[in-house]
Amino acid sequence: MRAPGAAACGDGRDEPERCLSPAGRLAAAVCLGALGSLGFCSNLLVLLLFWRFPALRSPINLLLLNIALSDLLGCALGTPLGLAAGASAAPGAACAWHGFATALCGIISLISLAVLSYERYCTMTRTAEPDTTNYRKTWAGIILSWTYSLFWTVPPLFGWSSYGPEGPGITCSVNWHSKDANNASYIICLFIFCLVIPFAIIVYSYGKLLCVVRQVSSVQRGPGRGREQRILLMVLVMVLCFLLCWLPYAAVALIATFGQPGLITPAASIIPAILAKSSTVYNPIIYVFLNKQVSEMLSFILLDSV
Repeated sequence: MRAPGAAACGDGRDEPERCLSPAGRLAAAVCLGALGSLGFCSNLLVLLLFWRFPALRSPINLLLLNIALSDLLGCALGTPLGLAAGASAAPGAACAWHGFATALCGIISLISLAVLSYERYCTMTRTAEPDTTNYRKTWAGIILSWTYSLFWTVPPLFGWSSYGPEGPGITCSVNWHSKDANNASYIICLFIFCLVIPFAIIVYSYGKLLCVVRQVSSVQRGPGRGREQRILLMVLVMVLCFLLCWLPYAAVALIATFGQPGLITPAASIIPAILAKSSTVYNPIIYVFLNKQVSEMLSFILLDSV
């Protein structure tokens, strides 16, 4: 997504000293390429585990699978298009589609985490054990995450705001730089409906859920409840890492749109952009190490291959 500050380097509107040097652009491109490759491989591993072991395909795990799929697509589509856009003096369609793919997959992940948090809250507050054969609500949540994300990421392709180079021109995203009413209205809506509202759902669900877990753990210590608490810990860590990656980016983007021009330089804005793109890497890592069932399946594969 577009980082804040002035217009992208290379468009003739920035002072040379505000752009990255060739060595800086190369280092940033290598970093982004490494994140894309690592994210692609780790998320592909998660998908292969689900394909290899049908027992993993529980309703709750399908939501995590949806996050892995969106991250995989973000790496597979966003990284090549981003490198092509960064290498071109006039990115055009490659830059627009890179920005669209990155925004689409990022919002899918955030909405999936919001749905996941609410589902955990509903599951933990039920008196009966969760029905592991009912996939209706899970598929509804997955469809919601994709349609909701498409609803908010398609408009820039048709004139409500736009996608273009961000920061030093290495990556592409929503046009955070333009301050006209058309662009500002989209940024406000994107911030409210794709960050504030999902984040509020997450905070509300886990705030209530933490109170329930504290009460339940002192009364009922069965294996089912212990598994629920491990899943809760895993999702909480995923959400915290997601926000650590995306909140700096969101703050910088808002400063770019509504702050004074040139307050954040393209060279400084590349750091939040890299942090945001690292979100595709930590989800599968957390998922494998904090999910006992998945880690056991992964250990089985590794031992079997040796």
